[in-house]
Amino acid sequence: MNISKNKMLKKILFSYILVSSFIFCASAQKQKVKNQPYADQRIYHFGLSVGFNMQDLLLTNSGHVGDGGEIWYGEITNYSGGFNVGMVTDLYLNPMMNLRLTPSLHFGDKNISFIEEKSGEIETFTIRSNYLSFPLDVKFNSMRLNNYRPYFLAGAYGALDVGRKKDMPILLSGLDYGIQFGIGCDFYLPMIKIGTELRFYFGLTDILVKDRPDLLDKTMLKYTQALSRSSSRMIVLSFNFE
Repeated sequence: MNISKNKMLKKILFSYILVSSFIFCASAQKQKVKNQPYADQRIYHFGLSVGFNMQDLLLTNSGHVGDGGEIWYGEITNYSGGFNVGMVTDLYLNPMMNLRLTPSLHFGDKNISFIEEKSGEIETFTIRSNYLSFPLDVKFNSMRLNNYRPYFLAGAYGALDVGRKKDMPILLSGLDYGIQFGIGCDFYLPMIKIGTELRFYFGLTDILVKDRPDLLDKTMLKYTQALSRSSSRMIVLSFNFE
């Protein structure tokens, strides 16, 4: 990640911790009687998840020299947020651990700019991805404090890009997999449990499609040749209703 990405990541994490801490304090001061005291003892339960995401790519440039001597390199120049919706399935393992599967659909865009090294010419493209992901996590719970309970989760995921379009300057694979982890907190209301959750996805496979017979305009092949590898990254803020 470059400096701008690190700054943005720190802002997101700081904002999440700040808001969560404020809610923790308010909950501790206003509520002493436990809502739904047996909510976490269910063998299994289901829920709904909605939220927002920010998609990213980790690009590795190849340094390819074109027929005219030009050298293009790519980078992610800006970000646009997307949204996600999914289902929560939770299996009780013990008082401190749960196994969770949260199939979700993530809608979002990635903006890639290519810069020619000598002339400084810039070309920017938007890639729209609709990922159907299947994260499988182990949820590590802390002790319940009044009506909130922080937790940490970690696991792996597989994802399908169900919205990709061919004949684009850059084509990404329709299949991805990787690891992910996150932090969150469950809030126990009288009738429902609501969880806020921040997850980080790290793709492990190269999703750049290098063989491009689908390209109608062969001059666009230079953008694929400019890259040697591309891996997915994503930050997801979710609200779970269980």
